[in-house]
Amino acid sequence: MKKIILGVAVAAATLFAADGAAIYAKCGSCHGKDGKNTAISGVALSGDAASIEKKLNGYKDGSFGGAKKGMMAPQVASLSADDVKAVSEYIAGLK
Repeated sequence: MKKIILGVAVAAATLFAADGAAIYAKCGSCHGKDGKNTAISGVALSGDAASIEKKLNGYKDGSFGGAKKGMMAPQVASLSADDVKAVSEYIAGLK
């Protein structure tokens, strides 16, 4: 019985897990499909998932961003912690 409950819990977590690619879809209009569009930010998106997650959370709480903070804060405001983690992992995997 424990195995069944655990299996259902894992399946539900997978089903409701944040989808980094879907979240990134709205980011792509400015950052490009591959994160390499530099027209707005001047730099391509890059880094490991942890550093990207830290930056996105910094945009959310106002502790990161310099001149771009005003543009990015509203974009990340509605993202949950799981969303930020998922999109960070997705961005880190872009080539």
